[in-house]
Amino acid sequence: MTKHITVKCLEKTYASMTPMSLGIADLGCASGQNTLSSIREMVEAIDEISSKLSNTAPPEYRVYLNDLYTNDFNSLFKNLPDFYNELKNKRHLRRHEFDSSIYIAAYPGTFYGRLFPDKCLHFVYSFSSLHWLSRVPSELYDKRGNSINKGSVSITKTSPVEVSIAYSNQFQKDFSLFLGSRSKELLSEGRMVLMLLGRRNQSHVDRGNSLLWELLSQSFALLVAQ
Repeated sequence: MTKHITVKCLEKTYASMTPMSLGIADLGCASGQNTLSSIREMVEAIDEISSKLSNTAPPEYRVYLNDLYTNDFNSLFKNLPDFYNELKNKRHLRRHEFDSSIYIAAYPGTFYGRLFPDKCLHFVYSFSSLHWLSRVPSELYDKRGNSINKGSVSITKTSPVEVSIAYSNQFQKDFSLFLGSRSKELLSEGRMVLMLLGRRNQSHVDRGNSLLWELLSQSFALLVAQ
């Protein structure tokens, strides 16, 4: 479902702008197979729509893969030869008269700040990354440096209200910085698709989200006790 929405949004972006060189950024790309499979689906979709719109060569593709410096980008690059061969074979089977180049590069660093030059991107997407904060909120510690959220690594039913406020404030700062940075890097008609973890109600303690964090806290507590 997420890929379908992303591809459809990219198609609309391309149809409205029809650039000769299409700039795409994956923010929080990780290093799994889904990273390249998503790119392949996007390229195939734009190849198809470009032939329908004008029966000319599709644009060249500039794909920027972003994640933290510790991400295993080498695993992605090792799979690039297979990625290019598979895409070439599919283009041949579909009898596309035109081919275009695909340039894939790594842009390591935090997306809570500038990553790219001004107005170089047409499309940005991010899956399951933006709910991670840039830092631990300083308000989670008292004047002595002790945690006010004792025994937990997340917001729980026993957490003081100050914990929820601290996380909320940090998210607002981070997300504002993210949007401000992307607004300078995206072209005026560019678009973004952002998928991030949310909650079903106004309570910060959502059972659907908090269960795994509670289990993680319990695991850490057991390790410390041993």
